[in-house]
Amino acid sequence: MTVLTTNTPATTKDTPAGTGAATATATGLVCPVTGRTAPPAAPGAASPSAPSAPPATGRDRPPAPAAGFTERYLLDPAVNADPYGYLSSLRDHDPVYWSAMHRAWLVTGHAQLMHCLRDPAVSAERVRPLMDAVPEGAREDAERAFAILSRWMVFNDAPQHRRLRQVFQEQFAARAIGRYRAFVERATRAMLARRAVPGRLGDLVADIARPLPALVFARWLGVPQAHGPSFWYWNARVGDLVLGAAQEEREYRTSLQSLVNLDDYLADLVGQRRADPKDDLISAVLAGGQIGKSVSEEEFVGMLTQMAFAGGETTSNLIVNTVLALLEHPDELAAVREDPQLVSMAVEEAMRFDGPSKMSIRTAARDFDLDGRSVRAEDRLFLVTAAANRDPARFPDPDLFSVRRGSASHLGFGFGAHFCIGAALARLVAGAVVDVLVREYPGLELLPGQHAWQPSLLNRALTALPVRY
Repeated sequence: MTVLTTNTPATTKDTPAGTGAATATATGLVCPVTGRTAPPAAPGAASPSAPSAPPATGRDRPPAPAAGFTERYLLDPAVNADPYGYLSSLRDHDPVYWSAMHRAWLVTGHAQLMHCLRDPAVSAERVRPLMDAVPEGAREDAERAFAILSRWMVFNDAPQHRRLRQVFQEQFAARAIGRYRAFVERATRAMLARRAVPGRLGDLVADIARPLPALVFARWLGVPQAHGPSFWYWNARVGDLVLGAAQEEREYRTSLQSLVNLDDYLADLVGQRRADPKDDLISAVLAGGQIGKSVSEEEFVGMLTQMAFAGGETTSNLIVNTVLALLEHPDELAAVREDPQLVSMAVEEAMRFDGPSKMSIRTAARDFDLDGRSVRAEDRLFLVTAAANRDPARFPDPDLFSVRRGSASHLGFGFGAHFCIGAALARLVAGAVVDVLVREYPGLELLPGQHAWQPSLLNRALTALPVRY
């Protein structure tokens, strides 16, 4: 999420690393939810408003950069396009690194990241500071939108997180998701038959990876097909907000209003399902009897906006990144074609090797020690799963894509209390697409050319994947 800055002069006063408040600077924008910061004025330079190191308090400071290591901006186009070499050098230099450039601790080691995911001192709550960072002109628009975000499970800690999540737990279990397998497989074949004619040139992102999860998730939530265009337009704009793509004031206001529109729409749909239940997620959760008791209807609707946004985005990227990895590794593709049982393992390996999420953002709820570093209350932490999933201390030959690796212990879906609640559905949809493409499209191949990746700290998403079907 981007917070617009005003035209005030840059400030040189140090601010706490993790307050989450966006500071108006001459260089641009800071996003307190995603942690996105404006690029430095020159390579290796810190944002003028960022402290060069944690303020001196008697605690240990991070070591000086080793010879041969130079910090780079994580949204530098070259790093964004291929982050793994740089992330490996950063992890080798220091798996818990204070970045003045990003005003955050960059946690890249697997063991250190697992510590953060287990430690209650590491908080997912990062919406509260947003209103302080919003310009006066956008404050009215932002107030309700941020209230909706505050109901998202991903922005809550225990016990709130547990209370919110438990109303969905049964419906997200693998056995419940399995009821949709036949529908997903039929929808996959039907869409591929229309959009992926063998021998035809196409874009896997636009042809399949975006529309299929949208279709499945709309059906699962209970959104009528006629409402699909508006529903997914609002979702796309919410994505711009949460992922920091809304850079101009007009885009920002559009995204805020889209989140409000999505919330209003889903509130109305919940009311309809109370009166006339259907075979969908909303009806099933309402039938459980907890909405209005342990969780308010307002909280329920807010969480549905999270489901609507997160499900399609993550699954789309997982489909594309899995297919790309297989096409770039012909021996692995041949192995999956020979043994379809390897499809699910290919999806898991793609989650580790080049998953749809590069990192998650947390803040320190209190002072704590992390791998000998003194993290202060309200410091911001970037939990870089893309680096941890290639940590050689955890994964042998981590830069090798192998569908026979046989380990689902990657952190692509998170871990512990915040393990992705929609993982089973994402695996089902991605597995169905990969299975059909691998087994029924023997001529599938990449078209020559460079791939463009969306500029995002959080997501690992191609803008297009040109292929011959």
